[in-house]
Amino acid sequence: ATKGQAALASSDYATAISHLTKALNSQSNPSPLWLIQRSIAYQRTSQHALALADADNAVLAAHARGKRELIATAHFRRAVALHGMGRYGDARLCLLWCQKFNEKEKGVTMWQAKVKADYEKAGGEEAECNRVSVKEVPDKAQVNVAKAGPEKAAAPAATSQTPKEKIRNEWYQSNTTVTIEIFAKGVPRDAEVDIQEGSLEVSFPIATFHTTYDYTISPLFSKIDKSKSSFRITPHKVEIVLSKSMPGLKWSSLEGTALIESNLVPEPAPKIPDEVLKAPAYPTSSRKGPTNWDKIVEGDDKDEGEEIDGFFKKLYKDADPDTKRAMMKSYQESNGTALSTSWSDVGSKKVETVPPEGLEAKKWEI
Repeated sequence: ATKGQAALASSDYATAISHLTKALNSQSNPSPLWLIQRSIAYQRTSQHALALADADNAVLAAHARGKRELIATAHFRRAVALHGMGRYGDARLCLLWCQKFNEKEKGVTMWQAKVKADYEKAGGEEAECNRVSVKEVPDKAQVNVAKAGPEKAAAPAATSQTPKEKIRNEWYQSNTTVTIEIFAKGVPRDAEVDIQEGSLEVSFPIATFHTTYDYTISPLFSKIDKSKSSFRITPHKVEIVLSKSMPGLKWSSLEGTALIESNLVPEPAPKIPDEVLKAPAYPTSSRKGPTNWDKIVEGDDKDEGEEIDGFFKKLYKDADPDTKRAMMKSYQESNGTALSTSWSDVGSKKVETVPPEGLEAKKWEI
């Protein structure tokens, strides 16, 4: 099994299948981890039916051992295999079961987006390929694998693939998007394309040559809008369209060298409703009634008055609603002897009249 795991890590999938098969045949109760690893090797060589069979058996083996994380990973491998077989409804359901056992399963979010796109493109619920027939706890699957060498265990993919060293890429841009094209024949439909706001990762197996192609850009030249970006796989290339977060910004390269300051126009501040801005009237003992401070401010530009008076008018004009309320309440309740700008101090109590030193406060007799 160790040799099989090493071969899998080095993208030698045929050898990985051979060694993992020998290890599994030596067990009466198969290891869910080894089944998952062989499922990956089958999937990377486009043997999706065998990959699904191993993933199904991995679910059963993980349940028997009570390993929640391995149950989640086995469901994830089922989803990838089912997607490769064009069974998008079943793949979508397996991804939900995966999240049920482990919400943090690596790659599940990306695959949900990929499966959803293919599900909708195929015609939604009415499409035959989107019908659901998979069960959460599958029946035991029979895997017919010859115990001979790797040639029988993993045949090359039917579609000829471009050798890794001959794969090339190009990019171009418009005011709103950046398009990257990776020219390679025979890219499997389950190639991994991970688009993030500041990075891009593409990975797919080249089964014919027992290797993997990896393409990574991190960080990107500028931030992108992940929700509006997309990709598609054709028989001759992988096309990735990145949506610019700052339309009109010209990228001088794909990869950035430094953070770019945002040139976005800040969103306007939300308008405060008139009923909030309207100053409430408080009880007053003044013979003239409550003072309308807004009226006073309106005449500010025409008659600045004395320096101190102008200061308080400007203070009120630029204040927020709570400060205005505090100023009015304190001034009116104290009969003009106090002026507070803190609503938390005066909002819950009456502001007492504090006459200047040597004077006495008296109530008006009506």
